[in-house]
Amino acid sequence: MSGSESDVDEYDYSNNKISDTSAAEARRGKDIQGRPWDQLSITREKYRQTRLEQYKNYEDIPHSGEVSGKDCKITKKGASYYDFRLNSRSVKPPILHFQLRNLVWATSKHDVYLMSQFSVMHWSSLTHKKSKILNVSGHVAPSEKHPGSLMEGFTQTQVSTLAVKDKLLVAGGFQGELICKHLDRPGISFCFRTTYDDNAITNSVEIYVTPSGAVHFTASNNDCGVRDFDMEKYQLSKHFHFLWPVNHTSLSPDGKLLIIVGDNPDIMLVDSDTGETVMPLRGHLDFSFASAWHPDGVTFATGNQDKTCRIWDVRNLSKSIAVLKGNLGAIRSIRYTSDDQEVRNSRLDKGKNKVED
Repeated sequence: MSGSESDVDEYDYSNNKISDTSAAEARRGKDIQGRPWDQLSITREKYRQTRLEQYKNYEDIPHSGEVSGKDCKITKKGASYYDFRLNSRSVKPPILHFQLRNLVWATSKHDVYLMSQFSVMHWSSLTHKKSKILNVSGHVAPSEKHPGSLMEGFTQTQVSTLAVKDKLLVAGGFQGELICKHLDRPGISFCFRTTYDDNAITNSVEIYVTPSGAVHFTASNNDCGVRDFDMEKYQLSKHFHFLWPVNHTSLSPDGKLLIIVGDNPDIMLVDSDTGETVMPLRGHLDFSFASAWHPDGVTFATGNQDKTCRIWDVRNLSKSIAVLKGNLGAIRSIRYTSDDQEVRNSRLDKGKNKVED
């Protein structure tokens, strides 16, 4: 790294007095990240160009990112999908594991939940204020009694993944911890340890509502397990085991099919009741960390370290129907937009989340 680049990084990490940036300030020319480029030894354009030239994508299978480009669909550039409103420097989410990105959740246009040090915080874009929802720096234990809940709780949990939906917050830890809290009542509702294996990282958590209206969540784990929890009964309802660590799962809108992605290039489509494989899907060249269903239940997307997002159609699973190339690095998170017209993905750039279309 050149001296001018290190100046920018040193400024980011050492300067705690960077102010927030509003939309009005951005229109007047202020950098949206608060960096004073006129005081630094490199321009924003040069810094970006150098970053693109020097960035190395992490791969578990060598050269996967180079080979994957040949199948990619050419996409139009330059469209505007977002209006900049505010950059707040008051909340700084840490990324403890560079391959796991699900530590920031927006439950509405104005409500964001994120990890900050050892606490889950809520931040409002309306008030620009933050509040502490769950502190895991010390000892946490359930305040409610449910069969199967680990009543002794946990101490100093390192949170590896997070999910918030329908007033339920679930935090997963590096040692297989699961901590469940309802946002509309005090205390912790449920604690569970998925495994005591050495390889125990909770890679992702997905909260969903069954066709009958019951709230469940699935936990994907490095011990090769996928576990489904019924939060009406507060108990483990299903446990499927696979041949490799599972990094993410997504349940189809009708509740019948489950996408399984993990430390294998193949994508597994399985029966959500039995865990039996419906079809292995081939095309990716590295390990996958993200998946998402289109609300129509017909197509779904998967994200991979080969720097591609593949779109699949359940009516013809012989191959993906489209391959989208990421701009820079691995695709580690995917979401469809609320209008169902587009799929958004995020990738890794030196410990920061970047959102792309």
